[in-house]
Amino acid sequence: MAHSATTDHVLAQAKATPTLLADYATLFKLRVSTMVIITAGAGFYLGSLRSGISPFHAGLIQALAGIAVVTCGSSALNQALERRTDAHMRRTSNRPMAAGRISLAHGLLLGFAAIFLGSLYLAYTTNLLTGTLTLLTAIGYVGIYTPLKRITPINTFIGAFPGALPPLIGWTAARGVIEWPAVALFAILFVWQFPHFMAIGWLYRDDYAAAGIRLTPTQTDPQDAARSTVIQSLFYAVLMIPVSLWPTWLGTTGNFYAVAATILSAGYLWYTIRFARIVRAPLAPDARTYARDLLKASVIYLPLLMAAMMLDAKGRLLF
Repeated sequence: MAHSATTDHVLAQAKATPTLLADYATLFKLRVSTMVIITAGAGFYLGSLRSGISPFHAGLIQALAGIAVVTCGSSALNQALERRTDAHMRRTSNRPMAAGRISLAHGLLLGFAAIFLGSLYLAYTTNLLTGTLTLLTAIGYVGIYTPLKRITPINTFIGAFPGALPPLIGWTAARGVIEWPAVALFAILFVWQFPHFMAIGWLYRDDYAAAGIRLTPTQTDPQDAARSTVIQSLFYAVLMIPVSLWPTWLGTTGNFYAVAATILSAGYLWYTIRFARIVRAPLAPDARTYARDLLKASVIYLPLLMAAMMLDAKGRLLF
């Protein structure tokens, strides 16, 4: 009987402990990396059509592979720097480096190797500009944004710059130059991030405060935090409408995309306005519901917007 209980305990522990493969998936933030690949792929697709060539060739795989490797390396270094901070937050305390399942040396080696080799690979297989921009994105994310999270709330604004570069990098991988349509893609992702991150910040404000991470939602007074969070979210959600239409104005997309972007951006704004109700009762359970719904809407909005853009590239519907 005792032997059976011990065996069950060991099995339960083994089941609860993630495998090395699962730990790597967490270390590399595969869900975030997937979003980076999607937006970079959209940039490559649109840039290729601008050049009058099919985007579905070996160059697409090479570009996305290099970007994915650098993204994974950046995530690993980010968790290496934040391993102690992560250990203080419920949602991140079981990350492999925070929990001690992957050592600091292990994480640093993976991170630096992935960033260096991925950037070098991109410079060789696409062009020097793409390799350099990807390397600078990693430096901005790991070397500037990550340390600033413990120093100043402006880290969200600073972090939005490397966060918005993937579609522009995808464009340069196809075209070799930075052009206005690529800047428009950058602007779309830059503006999109603010309601998205404000929702995350509100959902996990207690965790962030406990870890010493400086975000607007972690201000001491809940009412002030809610007001500041809502003002920023609404400003960028309103700005999202004209910014999302910029590709049509530049001739990158046609009227179908313009209509789709207007509807999608209006929906994004509606969820942000709904999120603004947190000002009434910042600590009420509904406040978390509004934040969670805005977060879901933001994650759905971006891929749909990119899909509409690709379907109506240069005003030619692909169905």
